[in-house]
This record gives sequence, C-alpha cells and structure tokens, in this order.
Amino acid sequence: MTTDYRSQLDLRRIPGHVAIIMDGNGRWARSRGMDRSAGHVEGVNTVRRITEIASEIGVGYLTLYTFSTENWQRPQAEVDMLMHLIVTAIERETPDLIKNNVRLLMIGDTGRLPAEALNRLRRCMADTAHCTGLRLVLALSYSARWEITEAIRSIALEAADGSLAPDDIDESTVCSHLTTSGMPDPDLLIRTGGDMRISNFLLWQLAYTEIYVTDKYWPDFGKQDFCKAILDFQSRERRFGLTGDQVKQQTQGSTEK
Repeated sequence: MTTDYRSQLDLRRIPGHVAIIMDGNGRWARSRGMDRSAGHVEGVNTVRRITEIASEIGVGYLTLYTFSTENWQRPQAEVDMLMHLIVTAIERETPDLIKNNVRLLMIGDTGRLPAEALNRLRRCMADTAHCTGLRLVLALSYSARWEITEAIRSIALEAADGSLAPDDIDESTVCSHLTTSGMPDPDLLIRTGGDMRISNFLLWQLAYTEIYVTDKYWPDFGKQDFCKAILDFQSRERRFGLTGDQVKQQTQGSTEK
C-alpha cells in the first residue's frame, strides 16, 4: 500500500520557498532505451505535477533550475530542443497557472536567450502578473557565480560613482543586487537523480537551506515524493548556527507570548 505522505504534513509548517534541481531526465530516457529528448518531455509533465501540489499545500515560492549557463555547452540540437520545449510548455500551461493563481517569474542571464523565446516567456509572465498565489520561478540561463559576479559589479559601480559608501555594504546590500531580490531564501532544496552537489545553483541563498536528495529521476518524481520531502523537512531542527537548546528556548519564548 502506498504511503500517503500528504496527509501527514503539518500545513502550519510548510516551507515558504522550495528550490529544486531537476536532474535525471537524460538518464531516465536512456534507462528505457529512449532518446534524451523523451526524458525532457516527460520532465515537463513532472513540473506540472509539482507546481500543482506546491500550490495546493501553500508553498510561497517554487524555484526550478530549468537551464543553467553550463547547459549552453550541450549539443546545439539539444539546446534548441530544450528552448522550444520550455517556451511551448510554459505557453501551454499559462491558462492553468492563471486558473490556479500562480505567478510566473524568471531569474538568470536571460539576455542570452533567443529573442523570440524571451519575448514569448515575458508575455506569459505579464499574463500571470496579477496572480497572488504561488510564485513559480524559472532559473533560465542561470549560474550562481554569474549572479554573484553581476551583483559585485553593480555594487562596485555604485561605490565608484559615490552613491554607495563602501562601509555601508553589508549582506542586505548583496541580497538586494541578486536576481532573487525580494524573495525569501529557500527553506528546502530538493535534488532528484541522486547526485550530491548543488551545481552552481543559488550559492548565496542556500546558506542555511535544508537539503533533500532522492535517487529518483525527475520524470519519476511525483506529488507524494514532493510531500515526502516536505515531511522530512518538517522533522528537522533548523538551528541557523545556534545550539539545539537555544532553538528550544526561542521556540518556548515565542509560544509563551
């Protein structure tokens, strides 16, 4: 009998921001004697399922590592296929995003995207701009090192022109110059496919994020798998550099007020 992980969730403690490294599409396809493209197509169906369950249980932000800057180095035919698949899928899903009150956002070096693809994605974002529920964030042409480098360059320019004093630069300054400015840091990072690395994804933002890795390939990752990851997250004690006793004291103090 399949375990119903969703029924075990504490809906009062759903992570506000979940980030996902969607890995294993190609391996999923190869294990079935199929072309890699078949894995990417099936991966799109998983995106739909996980977006639905994230919205249903009250996740605030869902950030998906959709296409990294390193992915530009893949064979051109695969890159072209991925661009077409991403844009077509988002356009197809936009009416359902609106129906479910999901707003679409993008982060990354989007200037590298083909102009037509970028314009079509921007139209989808504009169409969902009024939605107030889940924020679905696509990390497209994204690299954390690129993001941090761009933030440093921007801060340096402001310091050089005198609009920002070097002594005033702090963590909040850096955060405000990242592509995720205005978003909370991820509470939970999920990686499918079993690899134990974060692959140049949200390096600054993941400082105190809980990490959950599953061997399941992304096309096989379902709603119950997502709920299982959330349930695992809810079982952890988040200390943020404090001791367990300090966390308990803080929790007790907040409940007594």
